[in-house]
This record gives sequence, structure tokens and C-alpha cells, in this order.
Amino acid sequence: MLKESFTGTQIAYYVVCKRKLWLFSHQISFEKYSDYVELGKLINEETFKKEKHKELELGDVKIDFIKTKNGIVVHEVKKSRKLEPAHIWQVKFYIYKLKELGINCSSGIIHYPKLLKKIEVKFTEKDKEIIEGFKRNVGIILESSLPPPIKVKYCKKCSYYEFCYS
Repeated sequence: MLKESFTGTQIAYYVVCKRKLWLFSHQISFEKYSDYVELGKLINEETFKKEKHKELELGDVKIDFIKTKNGIVVHEVKKSRKLEPAHIWQVKFYIYKLKELGINCSSGIIHYPKLLKKIEVKFTEKDKEIIEGFKRNVGIILESSLPPPIKVKYCKKCSYYEFCYS
């Protein structure tokens, strides 16, 4: 039976690496040993300390923070832009989940504090269809056996690197 509920991290991992998605989703995690993951957490914790709606949890979804001044806007904090397409889809997934709950939200912002950059993310009806396709595919991947490793430039900084290539 295919799982219906996913996290934003799973959607991001689906975009980045199917093997990482599978391992993470089967509770095989090396992230607690990763200096890169620790640095990302530290940047997230230290950069937006004063936000009122810090780390909003809605079931399986954990959003870094939201702002509500001119409507609800999802905010995510990331260390680097290397995996920006995955970051964008993660934010779009959070918007999708809020919409599923009847919450009116159609945009988000990804913050890259180390780079002093941010990008705006808009959500469209086409994005809804794409995310529903992602969800189907994620479910299929999780029901399958471990996908083979892919070798791309960002693998060396991945917390699963030793597992995949040793």
C-alpha cells in the first residue's frame, strides 16, 4: 500500500536523489554525523531568532517559519543554493499542504543568509499537478528496493556519501 503523507524533506530528496530519499524514508540516516547538516541547522537557528511563528509543525510538515502580515507566506532557510530546485519544490510542497488544510497561501521565500540572498517562490495550479505526481513517484520508490547510487557533483557533501561509495 502506497503511503499518502510525505514530508517536505522527502520531496526535496526526491528531486535530489532517489537513493537518499529511500534511505532517509527507511530511517537509515547519517545526518546526525554530518558537519554540513549541523552548519545548516545552526544557520537556521541563529538567523531568524526573532520570528514569532518559528518552526511550524502541521502533521508531517515542518516549516521553518511563516509570516502573516500580507497573507500567509512560507519561509525556509537554507545554507547554499547548490540544491535550489529541491528547495523550491520543498517550499511549493509546504504551500500545497497548507492549501490542502484550507489555508490560503500561494507564495514562499527561500532565504540563503550566508549569501545574503533570498528568492520568492510562487505556487501555480500546474505545481499542484507536479507535486501530486511527485507523491505518486515517491510512494513507488519507497515500496521498491534500494535505488542504485548516482554520482553527481554534490555527492561528496552528502551525509550518505560513505554509505553509497565505500
